[in-house]
Amino acid sequence: MSVTVRPVTRAEHLAFVAARPSVSHLQLPSWGDVKPDWQAESLGWFEADGRLVGVGLVLLRPLPKMKRYLAYLPEGPVIDWDTPDLERLLEPMLAHLKRRGAFTVKMGPPVVVRRWSPDAVKAAIADPEAHRLRDVPPTSQEPAALALVDRLRRMGWRQTEPGGEDGFAAGQPRYVCQVPYAGRSLEDIHRGLNQQWRRNIKKAEKAGVKVVRGGYDDLPAFYGLYTETAQRDRFIPRPLSYFQRMWTALTAEDPDRMRLYLAHHDGEVLAAATMLIVGGHVWYSYGASTGRRREVQPNNAMQWRMMCDAHELGAHVYDFRGITDTLEESNHLLGLLRFKVGAGGGAAEYVGEWDFPLNRLLHKALDLYMTRR
Repeated sequence: MSVTVRPVTRAEHLAFVAARPSVSHLQLPSWGDVKPDWQAESLGWFEADGRLVGVGLVLLRPLPKMKRYLAYLPEGPVIDWDTPDLERLLEPMLAHLKRRGAFTVKMGPPVVVRRWSPDAVKAAIADPEAHRLRDVPPTSQEPAALALVDRLRRMGWRQTEPGGEDGFAAGQPRYVCQVPYAGRSLEDIHRGLNQQWRRNIKKAEKAGVKVVRGGYDDLPAFYGLYTETAQRDRFIPRPLSYFQRMWTALTAEDPDRMRLYLAHHDGEVLAAATMLIVGGHVWYSYGASTGRRREVQPNNAMQWRMMCDAHELGAHVYDFRGITDTLEESNHLLGLLRFKVGAGGGAAEYVGEWDFPLNRLLHKALDLYMTRR
């Protein structure tokens, strides 16, 4: 039985996503509105009887002066990745995108291949012989995900090697830190915090740190802290307009899709963060803080408020997003890993991002450009 891939409406896309337990915010129609440099299209996978069995947000980036596109499905598409006949889902997608003018298709199957418990990550950080998380035996491994990797290779897909600084890829993070919530009380989650986290939360409370929810008008306050954080942590900040567009697009789709939290102390905002919500999956998205008055621990207070709110929402996971793969003490990102794991988060490795070259010459040119960049 053949499957057809064709454009669907935003309403059809959202209705399908709403019936799934977990879908990435990067696979929502609204995410296309956040990316004005890309053309966005909602795709649907239809069985011969007309049933919708999958959706995907594809972002199309045009080549300069050519009607040829890089087609990108971040953390998608939303299909049954366990199906024994995956080819019948991916081949019509490739055919549709080729007709659309794509020269390369990039996707990121939302499939976890390995997990490390918080204790396993802590032990790895403490082990002087361990240099990278990928070299440490995992707590659990998914045979179906390993089989998926083999199948994609046999179908002609090429795995993108983890790039960027210490495992942070140019696309989406391959390694993430997640706190499991399913079946756990708030007391269980609090017990999962390490001693330093619990001490810092108490310290913030005693010092009078107040964490409040903000709105669109508070984004400039968040942005001031974000640019300070970018300078301190050595990354290139996005413009304020990006966060304003993100807020407008996501909250138009669902008023509670994106939240902003701000930690106040003595009339000054010391930390701020954005949180994204899709069904039972809650993400800590962007965080920012000042170097001033760190002793009152605003970051721990703010994260704990966000974690409590996520539990109240009925989340099954609180996702800290990307972490470094490196375990080297000399790396400035190791502190961020310690912070996230201290909150009771375990590490998860996804199968990564995959490319399918539809035009090998143009794909090679893109590879060369990205390498030089």
